Amino acid sequence: MDDVANAMAISKKTLYTHFENKEQLVRESANFVFDCVCSEIEEIKLKAAHPIEELYSVKSAVLKYLQNESLSPTYQLQKFYPEIYSNLRDQEYSRFGVMVQSSLRLGIETGLFRPNINVDFVSRLYMNGMRGIRDIDIFPIAQFDINTLFENYLEYHARAIVTPKGLRVLNEFIGTSEQK
Repeated sequence: MDDVANAMAISKKTLYTHFENKEQLVRESANFVFDCVCSEIEEIKLKAAHPIEELYSVKSAVLKYLQNESLSPTYQLQKFYPEIYSNLRDQEYSRFGVMVQSSLRLGIETGLFRPNINVDFVSRLYMNGMRGIRDIDIFPIAQFDINTLFENYLEYHARAIVTPKGLRVLNEFIGTSEQK
């Protein structure tokens, strides 16, 4: 709290008039960042040319918030504030799950994704996989680069659901994004 007060050029007493304790400050800050990520993803959905581009654009946006080091917000929450971390995970599916389902339906409508996929099942599987690759017990940050984990998981996910047309788009998109 001393560091926060100093960085804001206010007294600790002033800080405590707005936040009861450090945990409340962390909770409200984490929720604010979560809302920012959600807004950014909603904006990406509006601008993406197709669901495959959307997947990779969302990945890039999310990676801005996840750093591959022991000081990353995700690591800090998971280790020191497990209740706040758990609450954010609960919110993830209710907010992101709907967006994932919408993208899957659009992919089916545009012929990029197989028409016979179970949208509810695939969206839950996708969300669970995204959670899994961020789990520091399964993928320790000292061993796994978060960007590589996201790249590998997205390609794995997309290849499981694309049509031949979608595979051509995916391969073109991956080729294009690798050249950047």
